[in-house]
Amino acid sequence: MPEQYYTTQLQAGLGLKEETKGLFELWAPGMNTQQLCDVALESGSFPNVTARRLRNIVAECFYPRYLRNEEVAHRVKSLLDVLSSTELSQIFYLYTSRSNYILSEFVKAVYWQKYASGYQSIDIEHAKEFIEQGLQEGKMKKPWSETTIKRVSSYILGCLADYGFLEGTTRKERKLTPPRVSDKIKVYLAYELHFSGLGDNAVINHPDWQLFGLTNDDVREELKALAVNRYWIIQAAGDVVQISWAYNNMEEVIDVIA
Repeated sequence: MPEQYYTTQLQAGLGLKEETKGLFELWAPGMNTQQLCDVALESGSFPNVTARRLRNIVAECFYPRYLRNEEVAHRVKSLLDVLSSTELSQIFYLYTSRSNYILSEFVKAVYWQKYASGYQSIDIEHAKEFIEQGLQEGKMKKPWSETTIKRVSSYILGCLADYGFLEGTTRKERKLTPPRVSDKIKVYLAYELHFSGLGDNAVINHPDWQLFGLTNDDVREELKALAVNRYWIIQAAGDVVQISWAYNNMEEVIDVIA
């Protein structure tokens, strides 16, 4: 895997849940970012968004989250009418975290650690300390100014609020409101990791589960519990897991969780 760096890309857009749904309704296979921008502008679906802002959302947010791999876009589009608003938010959060290394690392290293330690809230200083630590560890391609650090700290918290992980308030301190990951999202993620070519133990141990606060042991137990619904057959002996997968592709998986 190529080395990843913290970026300021969240400044282009945070959760963007409604904008993402609107763009998916307009997106068709084979569209590039310029074509999607043109269709979105002509559609009139974004009356309160300037042309420049819309292009920025498509190029800096929608594309890196969903269009780098068109198969991802196919899957997420097919889920729009299948999942509840909360479940869809968790899907958007998954792909936003994957495309924004700074967000995923903050969630794993700070958010869930604070929650596990009994914290009731989190504030911008926690985010700033996290970014400053990253700066010391060389996780940015070039140094950030104090202004940039403060701005990106705010973006991180705002994005988590958009996805329901923090109280939706503009106050400096935000209450932790960790959502429980939906069973449908667990099934979707497990199969997506499986079809990416990972072995059974690698699926269980994949860091994406940490985005939802799940340890390796948690994942193993969650998958065992879901086996009663015949999504798979799982056998575990110590740290070794063997899974017999019930479906042959993601289309089948999406049909089942619909």
